[in-house]
Amino acid sequence: MTNLLTVIVFIPFLAGFGMLFIPKSNTGWFKWITLVAVSLQLIFSLIMWVRFDGSLVPESWDVAFQFVERTEWIRMNLNGVGVLNVDYFVGVDGISAPLVVLSSLILVVGALSSWSIRQKQKGYFILYLVLGGSVVGCFVALDFFLFYLFFEFMLLPMFFLIGIWGGSRRQYASIKFFLYTLIGSLLILVVMVGLYLTVTENGGGTFSFVQMMNPEAYTPGAILSTDTLVFGQSARTWAFWFLLVGFAVKLPAVPVHTWLPDAHVEAPTPISVLLAGLLLKIGGYGLFRIAFSFFPEQAIANAMTVAIIGIISILYGGMNAMAQRDLKRLVAYSSVSHMGFVLLGLAALTSQGASGAVFQMVSHGLLSPALFLLVGVIYDRTHNREIENFSGLAGQLPNYTVMVGLFFFASLGLPGLSGFVGEVLVLLGAFSSSGLDVWVAPVAVVGIIVSAAYFLWTLQRMFFGEYWVRESQWKSSLIDLTPREWMMLLPLGLLVLLLGIFPSIILAPIEHSIQFWVDYMLGFGR
Repeated sequence: MTNLLTVIVFIPFLAGFGMLFIPKSNTGWFKWITLVAVSLQLIFSLIMWVRFDGSLVPESWDVAFQFVERTEWIRMNLNGVGVLNVDYFVGVDGISAPLVVLSSLILVVGALSSWSIRQKQKGYFILYLVLGGSVVGCFVALDFFLFYLFFEFMLLPMFFLIGIWGGSRRQYASIKFFLYTLIGSLLILVVMVGLYLTVTENGGGTFSFVQMMNPEAYTPGAILSTDTLVFGQSARTWAFWFLLVGFAVKLPAVPVHTWLPDAHVEAPTPISVLLAGLLLKIGGYGLFRIAFSFFPEQAIANAMTVAIIGIISILYGGMNAMAQRDLKRLVAYSSVSHMGFVLLGLAALTSQGASGAVFQMVSHGLLSPALFLLVGVIYDRTHNREIENFSGLAGQLPNYTVMVGLFFFASLGLPGLSGFVGEVLVLLGAFSSSGLDVWVAPVAVVGIIVSAAYFLWTLQRMFFGEYWVRESQWKSSLIDLTPREWMMLLPLGLLVLLLGIFPSIILAPIEHSIQFWVDYMLGFGR
């Protein structure tokens, strides 16, 4: 199928568009249409993954991508300023392909989790599908304008999904999310315009990622060429930091992380699943594909600074998680900590570090949604998430306890589970990196110890010891996992085990793409 990526991206959009013509009274249709649409998206994503040629050794960015589709989209005269050239340009490599599959899987899990949504179902599921198509679109776009379009499409659906279907402080959380993300988007927009005015293809400006990674495509003397200064600093240095901050908001990294705990706590469970499993990965992917790849000299020069930001995120996120009383907020801060390893792996600029960063994004994309689903299970039964209100749940909810234990131990990096692989590869990359100080990796290990502390402490307080709950009326509602909950959690649990035992499922197909990316980056530092 020559248009495989287009099918994957636009199935949710078409399903959402079709819902517009279905009367609101047919409430049972919306969730089934959504589930079918995202299931088809997952099937086509798996076909793409099976057909992906991991043995391909890229020699240039022109041939680094597979399933490429490119056609002219917008050609507009800008009144003497120039011509706006935008292409529909999509493709995947070893960095983006696993994230496309991950996105499709988590969208199916989120659709199942949305089964309990009762309020304004039509609007909810249309927004859900728009969000799902936009996320996948970001991972396959190879035109900066197209990427930015999908990037912005994620903003409004998430704003309304939190603001309408969220908790008691949903307006505050949704506005905070919107403002933080909007500021990051504006920084990215500034760089996008500057690159368009600097990079040429066939004699005109271009938004092509391939050309933006080609030094020969830059016009001497243009705004983001190597010889342009702004306030005494290279314009390219400013552009790198704009992109770093813009995508760090999405990751999120300290200190631009404060929107995340509020958004998670107030968002309904299915939206927390998407937020943790997919939207945070857009930040990591944007750093990989855009910030580092477009400005490799600046990435090398600032590698130590990026690593320090990652270390701070690892430790600060972990310490905050340890101090939480709300189980959902604990999981939210654990995401800040775990995504810090992505920054550290990127900053290492080694094949182990980069492979570990990609694997960490995939692993966290399985673990964090599962943890939020498990928080949602206990909240649906008691409408309470305070850790201190529960004890001895292992005897009352044995199946639930097993799943919590599995995902807790995977998140703290137990060998044999997926969380261990990504963190070890990142640490190996940091240890072997010539651009990072020797103390960086040992300090990062402290973050793993902290994560073990807060996960084990929570497990001990909530699940072991004498059985009791703070409110007696909760006891009758504390039932074990239902078949629908098993359908959501079991695939994630099996994948966490499978990737922990056989990490080559991910690492082998992405090996050559990662090595090519590292060689490309280090080629600018010699």
